Amino acid sequence: MTWRLQTLRDCDRGASVIEMALVSPFLAALLLGMIDLSNAYSDQLQLEQAAQSTIEKVQQQRTVSSDYSTLAQEAADRAGITKTSSNPTVNQWLECSSDGGATWTSQGSNTISSQCPNGTDLPARYVTISIQKKFTPILRSGYLGADSNGQYTMNAQAGIRVQ
Repeated sequence: MTWRLQTLRDCDRGASVIEMALVSPFLAALLLGMIDLSNAYSDQLQLEQAAQSTIEKVQQQRTVSSDYSTLAQEAADRAGITKTSSNPTVNQWLECSSDGGATWTSQGSNTISSQCPNGTDLPARYVTISIQKKFTPILRSGYLGADSNGQYTMNAQAGIRVQ
């Protein structure tokens, strides 16, 4: 009888199963964390590419009097989001320089087709697009800048000088 108890005490055949049971939750959390990071990186890349490809449309037109009202919808379609009144946003403005480009004065937003007040000023016209998108990770938490729903806001912006 003592021989059997001693043999049972010295047996370690189930030790690896117990060790695996203790370590597996950490391995699963690590795997899900890597999946979340790769999905977030992929979504951020998609958002940046949407902003850049939308700005490429502006670059193709390269005119002062272009109508940029369709850019927001195109950016939303490329980013895979629903267009709202505040996302994506297209900004355009005119800056004027009276000293050969040393200093520039902004003429206000959405005034890209207007002229500089002084006819001899150098004009510079700009168009930018900003897109925001929510990312929901698999492992939701309130840490590292997440909102109350456990989501993160990703931003992308691109711009170009058209003149």
